[in-house]
Amino acid sequence: MKQYLNDPQQEIMFTSAKDNVVVGGRGIGKGLIHAAWNLRNFQRMPGSITGFVGANCKRVLTNTLPSMLIHWENWGYRRGVHWVVGIKPPKSWGWGKPIFEPDNYENIISFYNGSIGYIISQDRTGTSNSHSYDALDIDEAKFINFEQLKDETLPANRGNKQYFGNHFFHHGMLITSDMPVTKKGSWFMEYKKKCDPELVKTIQGCVFEVWKTKQRIRELQVQGQPVPDYLHSYLRTLSRDLCRMRAVCLLYKEYSSIWNMQVLGEAWVNQMKRDLPPLTFQTAILCKRIGITLDGFYSSMRPHHKYSATNFTYVDSLEYKFDRLQDESCLMDADVDSNAPLCIAFDYNANINWMIVGQPHDRDLRVLKSFYVKYERKLPELVDDFCKYYRHHKDKEVIFYYDSTALGSNYAVNKEDFAYVIEHEFEQRGWMVTPVYVGHPMAHMEKYLLINRMFEHRSNLTPMFNEQNNEDLLISVQSAGVYNGKKDKRGEKLAETEDNKLEGRTDGSDAFDTLCIGCEKFPQTAFGVWVPSSF
Repeated sequence: MKQYLNDPQQEIMFTSAKDNVVVGGRGIGKGLIHAAWNLRNFQRMPGSITGFVGANCKRVLTNTLPSMLIHWENWGYRRGVHWVVGIKPPKSWGWGKPIFEPDNYENIISFYNGSIGYIISQDRTGTSNSHSYDALDIDEAKFINFEQLKDETLPANRGNKQYFGNHFFHHGMLITSDMPVTKKGSWFMEYKKKCDPELVKTIQGCVFEVWKTKQRIRELQVQGQPVPDYLHSYLRTLSRDLCRMRAVCLLYKEYSSIWNMQVLGEAWVNQMKRDLPPLTFQTAILCKRIGITLDGFYSSMRPHHKYSATNFTYVDSLEYKFDRLQDESCLMDADVDSNAPLCIAFDYNANINWMIVGQPHDRDLRVLKSFYVKYERKLPELVDDFCKYYRHHKDKEVIFYYDSTALGSNYAVNKEDFAYVIEHEFEQRGWMVTPVYVGHPMAHMEKYLLINRMFEHRSNLTPMFNEQNNEDLLISVQSAGVYNGKKDKRGEKLAETEDNKLEGRTDGSDAFDTLCIGCEKFPQTAFGVWVPSSF
């Protein structure tokens, strides 16, 4: 079948460098690049071993693999016919064998010619131990722990030269991500310094010369004229030189989503600009480099305040059935105590409303997940999103922390205030609500000292973020600045413009503040003490 390739996809595919680092906006078509790159490696290196690296199991199963495998399906490579995931192919199928056959196929993609791919999730210990890889595929690189990658996985991209050393792409890497917003997540951008633009241009010029030579040969054949020997010799020389250059080439490219405008459409880009916080839009769509405030309101927050928590038992029980994996719920999270209440806090606005969900555990305040709704979707829809995600939670009780901003305000929706609407919506859906009033909003300096003491482990609780469930909230928190000794909220008072959307302001971090204040200063218990289970 014919496959349309946008300009970035064509550049990556036709340059075909051994190592590729692609920083691209959402919708740029990274899934197709992964699909084509791995299909080439699997087919041309029968029995080879590829490592598919992800920050955590949840991301690999819900984002990385489905995006790649759907392209294989579209190209005619069927599950159970050409490839399988998580099972050992029966001998009766007559498939090829990998060069080094694994003991367990639980986390392996198997191809009909014997090529296999290990699914490596960094939050799952031992998934890259004692292996030798012929290629590495690293998606969503901004979430990857580089120290762990450097110590455990990169050294394993070695060996097997006696089998595949004649291929220029042997031991190659494909690294893709959208633009990172933290220093820790920017590790792969260092590869830009290792990219030789002149070598890349030379390869691309050589590719064009190969195309022209093949065109000349075809024209002569169509005209019934003999093809001079020098043309075939020239083509072989070009191909040999191409392989030599590609074998030492690293291609680093940054593409915004605008490059795929023909497929995405202007309406999609405009919708993303409307629906995403500005920082998210600039990094995830426009692929711009954005610096994070180092002396911001949450100056004591550090990388170790983020964690990953995937319920592997539940995920494994789905047996790589990607349709079920797309239906996300709290069953995928290993950090939530299903037998204890959930703590919630909100921030209210006419056009955007946030909810932050947390749960104290020992000395930690786990920020389990965050939700927000915009425009025509209001508080009832926000509560509905929460109830859908936590529909399997056994203790249907929430500890609702709110301050005076939730009272006496409704933005003319009805005669009831926000606190009443939230309680009513939860009760309508079968949840019990324990409202806890925390008083008037805390003064900025007092709030600053309290929350930063919490981050410094000098309070009862330390905030810890489930990173995969709080991507937008983390941007809001990490980019919150300070102005005149207060959180910089000047943007909230400006009229909305195309370049300064409401959702890019500090609303999410304000809801986080309320959760921290509530859990730290107004702890609530079901029977006098929290008894959360460990994970």
